[in-house]
Amino acid sequence: MRARELGITVGSLPPGEHNAITDVAGVRVGHTTVIEGDATRTGVTMVVPHDGNVWADGVYAGHHRLNGNGEMTGLPWLEEVGLLHSPIGLTNTHSVGVVRDALVALEVEQRPDGVEAWALPVVAETWDGDLNDVDGFHVTAAHAQAAYLAASDGPVAEGSVGGGTGMTSHEFKAGIGTASRRVSTGAESWTVGVIVQANHGRRERFAVNGVPVGLDVGVDVIPGVASRLPPGSGSIIVVVATDAPLLPLQCRRLAQRCSLGVARTGGVGENSSGDLFLAFSTGNRGMAGLGADAPAVATVRTLSNARMTPLFDAVVEATEEAILNAILAATTMTGKGGTTAHALDHELLLAALARYGRPATRP
Repeated sequence: MRARELGITVGSLPPGEHNAITDVAGVRVGHTTVIEGDATRTGVTMVVPHDGNVWADGVYAGHHRLNGNGEMTGLPWLEEVGLLHSPIGLTNTHSVGVVRDALVALEVEQRPDGVEAWALPVVAETWDGDLNDVDGFHVTAAHAQAAYLAASDGPVAEGSVGGGTGMTSHEFKAGIGTASRRVSTGAESWTVGVIVQANHGRRERFAVNGVPVGLDVGVDVIPGVASRLPPGSGSIIVVVATDAPLLPLQCRRLAQRCSLGVARTGGVGENSSGDLFLAFSTGNRGMAGLGADAPAVATVRTLSNARMTPLFDAVVEATEEAILNAILAATTMTGKGGTTAHALDHELLLAALARYGRPATRP
């Protein structure tokens, strides 16, 4: 179930057709889920930014760090030139290297003939060591490449899939979540899509539409995860896509607003959390020509900064709803050492919203 299937509406802006990051034309998502034996609960998720050759045709992008106890590779070059040159891989903390290497191999295979180029792909992580044998290195290059090859548009699988398989959020089972919004800026309309890998937060701070659900549905009602780490030690990765024509600094401004969506659900960027956000725009293609094909002068379009606020609204709303979807779509899972992460009971959530005067409107 997703938030809107339960009658929970986040914000006021309308979602896209699938209420997913794939509502931005050309963006695709693929998963490989790795569940083996009693202790392997992990995987890989790939976000492919457009339907062309992503290695040869970069898109403008920017990033933001709310708290830095995490990893997202490829950021120095992205920050230097403002371009995303690769898919975005999402996985567990100790599998970043193998996923990165798999993307390098894909680029070597797929970049145009005769082009000599370096590969600096973007791969981000959150830690799934409560449920998964994270030290066992169970994600392989084949898993990463399969997620890339499986990437498609349309609806996106959520919850305990792909990189989100072993993740928890606010001490509930969680994982991958997505949402989108449609906005108008003058005579033109744009789509903003978000995908999250949610593995962050504390129960007592968890909120839905401003309602303190985590206090209402405390660990005395639904147990938390028996973790070796203190509450709030997890992380969240947020990826934002839009077809609005933005420059790299404007993409960075979108990425910054992910922080507000995280905060709306109760995240504060705890000391040991890795909260890393990236935003890209498909509105200016052809900026990253390689070799002799690189244009001497490139012409770009850009949305006026005075028209950016609706996009900020969209990022905040979609991030908040994507986190909620990541939790609602997940089911209870038992993993390494018999550790169990319990799902948020939907009826308890709806009862909490009703008690605080924010009842859901079921379809």
